[in-house]
Amino acid sequence: MTVFRKYTSVALALTALFAGSAAAKVRVFAQVDSRKDVYVGESFTYHIIIDGENNPGMVDLTPLEKYNPRSAGNRDVSETTISIVNGKTTKNVVKRYVMSYSLVSNQAGYIELGSVKVAVAGKSYQTNPVTVNILKPGTTDQLDLEVTLSENKCYVGQPVLMTIKFYFSADINDPQFNIPVFNGDSFYFENPDIPGRQVKEYDLGSGVTVLVSQHQVRHKGKQSNVLILRKILIPKVSGDIQIEPVAVSTDVVVGRSRSRDRFFDDFFNSGFFNSGKEYKRFMTSSKPLSLTVLPLPEQGKPDGFYGLVGRYTISASAKPVTDVYMGDPVTLTIKIGGSKYLKPVQWPKLEQVPELASNFLIPSQKATPAIDNGFKVFTQTIRPDNNLANVIPSIPLAYFDPDTGNYNVAKTRPIKLDLKPSKRLTAADTEGKDFAPVNKEVEAIKKGLSANYESPDVLENMSFSPAAALIRPVYAPVWAAPLGILILSLLVKFLTHASPEKAAAKRRRRACSKATAQLKKVASMDSSQRNEQVASIMKQYIGDRFDKMAGSLTGNDCYEAIVDATGDTEAGDKYRRTIEHCESARYASIDINIDFGKARDIIRLIRNIEKKCK
Repeated sequence: MTVFRKYTSVALALTALFAGSAAAKVRVFAQVDSRKDVYVGESFTYHIIIDGENNPGMVDLTPLEKYNPRSAGNRDVSETTISIVNGKTTKNVVKRYVMSYSLVSNQAGYIELGSVKVAVAGKSYQTNPVTVNILKPGTTDQLDLEVTLSENKCYVGQPVLMTIKFYFSADINDPQFNIPVFNGDSFYFENPDIPGRQVKEYDLGSGVTVLVSQHQVRHKGKQSNVLILRKILIPKVSGDIQIEPVAVSTDVVVGRSRSRDRFFDDFFNSGFFNSGKEYKRFMTSSKPLSLTVLPLPEQGKPDGFYGLVGRYTISASAKPVTDVYMGDPVTLTIKIGGSKYLKPVQWPKLEQVPELASNFLIPSQKATPAIDNGFKVFTQTIRPDNNLANVIPSIPLAYFDPDTGNYNVAKTRPIKLDLKPSKRLTAADTEGKDFAPVNKEVEAIKKGLSANYESPDVLENMSFSPAAALIRPVYAPVWAAPLGILILSLLVKFLTHASPEKAAAKRRRRACSKATAQLKKVASMDSSQRNEQVASIMKQYIGDRFDKMAGSLTGNDCYEAIVDATGDTEAGDKYRRTIEHCESARYASIDINIDFGKARDIIRLIRNIEKKCK
């Protein structure tokens, strides 16, 4: 029996040793999210999974360069499980790390993503090749795309406005923009300065943002909606740059099946948002463009030129300009305009203007410039440093004019200052001997500094005793007031204190009444904002009622919260679809009229959910 136990113990030890060794083994493999179809020009996600480690590896993306790989985020998905069997606790740790990348293919058919090298903990691993079927969307005359450049010929550094107009006369969903020029290295990219409430910044999903606006127009004889995307391209190098075609793919409604859900049909029985719609993927593309970029000439390039291309103006003003003494602050305001695109404009280098630097003190700290009525405004405080600082000299601005092909230097007009004469103070001036008034400040100081006393009679015992301060009434307010404030604040905090649990319970109780009150006001809101407001109110209700962060909720999150709390999948599905279709309004023609009656239906749905939660 003893021998049997001995061999059993050895076997168990070896099993544990091999299990630990297996758990520590690292395995690296790749896969593509195949839950939905992948179309030409649309991004799809490529995952590298590292089993056995919970830290990222070093990935060589060279085999995937033709698909323009971009990081889509990394996640530590490790799991720890604890099991208790016959009083014995076993802890099992599974380490796993996922590195995701966004890829785009511009060709249809089956493509093979080659093996990728990944370095993990000092060792090199190879992933498996992955095959992906890239589908080609259909075409339709209900979609159209136009891409234009503000200039067909420009100079290096000259801003060129790229405008993309996407026309659609059908109900669409989930448009995906593939703009190859944003993936290249030929340009710097900036957003233009376009004022207006209808213009919004939109992330294309590749890390590039554009300014987007939506309008209704008549295009090719039919009423259409148009999404206008704008971006500034700033050429880095000279030469002929080919701009590849832009493509947009989107889901288009091709049919409709009547839903059995009367509530949902009544709410979304017109316009874009209708339940049971059938979609098919379509794509439209633009024509290729060519941009000729000329080099900036070296001849005639002025000092201080830092790359401004266009036409610019510069002006300056100062305040005050009268009764200025040496050392007094003077606010210098510089305005630069003349161009619609002012982002490349830099702070004027005041310290490089000789007369300004020699006669004025110029602080190194600079305020952030502001854009005001087509001007970039710079504000700086300067101080006259000597009696020759009676003029603020001209401030130059060098730029290249692409219309004339020449360099120009714009200058501000000199500003005269009414500088009062002043002198440097000496020790005799401060003592008051043979005092000669030099200005108002010194005259005021003279009286105080001229009275000198040498007798000890003027001295006063200023010793301080803490014990005396507690007894003497004159010091009572000094220590009694802070003590009273402290006691009062503690009392208020004690009376009004509420635990996080009580605060959460109060928020849950008021969730329904709060959402109901807000929905009753929806009909009086601006019609262009009603859909977003309805979705926001519905998410806030779920967040308050079920202790969740409303800002991060999706329609599916709301569905799961309702089903978990009530078990009513029908109500949860109504709630989810209402939110999802309201949020989709930003990409489609909005024909929904959310009046009080429809808002009342949503209130009825929320009250039904609230009733089943109790």
